[in-house]
Amino acid sequence: MNSAKKVIRHERLFKMLQRNPFLTDEQLAKNLAVSIQTIRLDRLSLNIPELRERTRQMAENAQVKLKAIDKKDIVGDLIDLELNHSGISMLKITPDMVLEKTGVARGYYMFAMANTLALAVVDAEAALTGVGNVKYKVPVYAGATLVAKAEVIRRELNKYIIWVKIRNNNEEVFRAKFIIVPCPDERTTQAYENRARCNGNGLWPERTCAWSGTGCKRI
Repeated sequence: MNSAKKVIRHERLFKMLQRNPFLTDEQLAKNLAVSIQTIRLDRLSLNIPELRERTRQMAENAQVKLKAIDKKDIVGDLIDLELNHSGISMLKITPDMVLEKTGVARGYYMFAMANTLALAVVDAEAALTGVGNVKYKVPVYAGATLVAKAEVIRRELNKYIIWVKIRNNNEEVFRAKFIIVPCPDERTTQAYENRARCNGNGLWPERTCAWSGTGCKRI
């Protein structure tokens, strides 16, 4: 009986860390209703390193894989990246990132975090945002540690459909659906110039924009 409970707990522990790899041993212990020592023993048996080492290993691997966007342009810290599949980033909300009157984090930080992560997931030398539909679900305040996870839902010809969800302590606070368009490296500059002429800011409000060889066109 105890063995069966242990197996179930291990499965739950593994799934929790898959969804949010930044959970501390204390948070895991609370969620699983066991002691911190039990969590540490479980991690050892599952060959899961402690949080600091886990984060360091993931970040190093992710930086090597990054292609479509420069690491300096990522909003937050890129922690995990599987090109054409998924990515994870983390952002600490500091007092200078919130609105003076309400103390709520400025929305553009979460949008930029999600958008740059979606771009990072694409396996291309460069990529552009075509469409972004977003939903702010729960207010976020200073001190929060946000974890964003991007997932490629499908590919359609020359565009990617990518979902990004941001959580704070396992609670979803923001979600977005992006259409991302890869661009050939040698034409990146020209593509940006053509997209800027499409609507002035490089974003299609309802349709995406792709490089066709003759310029920017709607698809």
